[in-house]
Amino acid sequence: MRKNFAIAGLVLASALLLGACGGNDSMAGMDSSSPSPSPSSSAQADGHNTDDVTFAQQMIPHHSQALDMAKLVPSRSTNPKVLDLASRIEKAQDPEIRQMRGWLSTWGAGTSEMPGMNHESMPGMSGMMSDADMQKLGAAKDAEFDKMWLDMMIEHHQGAIDMAKTELAKGGNADAKALAQKIIDAQQAEITEMRGLLTQS
Repeated sequence: MRKNFAIAGLVLASALLLGACGGNDSMAGMDSSSPSPSPSSSAQADGHNTDDVTFAQQMIPHHSQALDMAKLVPSRSTNPKVLDLASRIEKAQDPEIRQMRGWLSTWGAGTSEMPGMNHESMPGMSGMMSDADMQKLGAAKDAEFDKMWLDMMIEHHQGAIDMAKTELAKGGNADAKALAQKIIDAQQAEITEMRGLLTQS
């Protein structure tokens, strides 16, 4: 009787031991084949991360201010090259704003365009002009306006390029990174163009 109990105990112990080992083996297999997601990789599960969201949320008001600056040109400048550049900036950046708003909607993230959060209230962000800068620009005319506008737009573009470079380094969404590269290429070329216009004035 005692012998039977001992055998039964050994069988039970062996089963428990084998079960535990099997469990460890399967867990080890899971660990090696599918590591538990880190916070950053889980954020990228649907193709984007928080840096992509920040990029879109900041670039939308940034682009919006560039459009505001471009819209000032026709009534204040007579320089055909400045008029042409302003028109090209407007045509390029307006569709990009719509594209980024679409991403934020798809990602379930809000835009930064909320009451009290318009671009004039964020003068310190990546080349953004302050409300006072925009008023000063709006009051200028002709050659004075052209020079001020070109100087401000160069600074504004450089801010956008810096933001786009951060997106390329940290973003996870392929479309957002492609837009960031497009912004860098286009706006760097426009900076070169604007510097050339300033030397001609």
